[in-house]
Amino acid sequence: MSEAEFSIIDTLDGVDPAQWQALAGDNPTLSWQFLHALHDTGAAAPRTGWTPRYLVLHRDGVLHGAMPLYLKDHSRGEYVFDHAWADAFHRNGLEYYPKLLAAVPFTPVTGSRLLALTDADRALLARAVLQVARQLETSSLHILFPDERDRQALAAAGFMLREGVQFHWENPGYGDFEAFLASFKMDKRKKIRQDRRRVLDAGIRFEHLAGAAISADVLRFFYSCYVSTYQAHGNRPYLSLAFFERLHAHMPDNLMIVLALRGEQPVATALNLVGGNIMYGRYWGTTEIVSGLHFETCYVQAIEYCIARGIGRFEGGAQGVHKMSRGLSPTPTWSAHWVADRRFADAIADFLAQETAAMDQYIDELAEHVPFK
Repeated sequence: MSEAEFSIIDTLDGVDPAQWQALAGDNPTLSWQFLHALHDTGAAAPRTGWTPRYLVLHRDGVLHGAMPLYLKDHSRGEYVFDHAWADAFHRNGLEYYPKLLAAVPFTPVTGSRLLALTDADRALLARAVLQVARQLETSSLHILFPDERDRQALAAAGFMLREGVQFHWENPGYGDFEAFLASFKMDKRKKIRQDRRRVLDAGIRFEHLAGAAISADVLRFFYSCYVSTYQAHGNRPYLSLAFFERLHAHMPDNLMIVLALRGEQPVATALNLVGGNIMYGRYWGTTEIVSGLHFETCYVQAIEYCIARGIGRFEGGAQGVHKMSRGLSPTPTWSAHWVADRRFADAIADFLAQETAAMDQYIDELAEHVPFK
């Protein structure tokens, strides 16, 4: 095997998209176009506290490994919460920021963070990124939502693992939506039918729009809803219309929009990403409050779409025990952490051991309340 050559880059401009895609596979959130759009439209950029410091591995000039890596001066947009750790550093007179983060910005989707052609190169990346963290003199290094292969490599490299939970829907091969409902307990099935009836009685119908079927007007309506959702919670949106326009222009087949209409007037929408055999629920918004509309637009319509097209899994995004009533089940997620200060590392390791035991118990308890027969 030829010698590995590591380097740090602050842009994907000089990276061959085809070579990147050979590493990223069919997860749309890891694609060259998705990540480059985040940077190029200013969403994940130094001015927003996301400074790209990608770690790349070449052999004979060919890209064999990479990590989406950022210097962060805050913990926003991550979906794995370390605010208590930052506060503990501050109370002890130490700086927590900048920290080093391997993640897809604003995207709580599990996938590879050690992008590599081989397991050997994956293990090399796991060790090399520790050296990067030391060289940059960061307080800590965090890898968010790694997949199972990454998790094994990170554990072997000495990272501490942290367990979380999301809610995912699995398709065992339902023939149609009615077959899916037939798998529910009677009272849970009745509740879904009642909720769907309320939306229908409000005069709402739905369209599923994918790829070229998504017009510029629909995309602008989606974006106005996306912005209003953030504003309703007192937050500024992370992403711009230009970002979504870039996705629509360069990776249209990975977009699916659920559009709720009354007559010809749109009233709500949800944007999903599709890649491989998985659909990822991402963003939603509405112009009015209708009972059951959120569940129907974000989850039930997505499941119906997946069944009709034989898609194997729908990931409903971060948080949300309420998703279980629509057939999404508790699913463990992971993050991996390294802390430079040994005292804090030991304290966090003890905390994580207790937290993981509690999380395992919590997931087991949730699993007892799935709506299925």
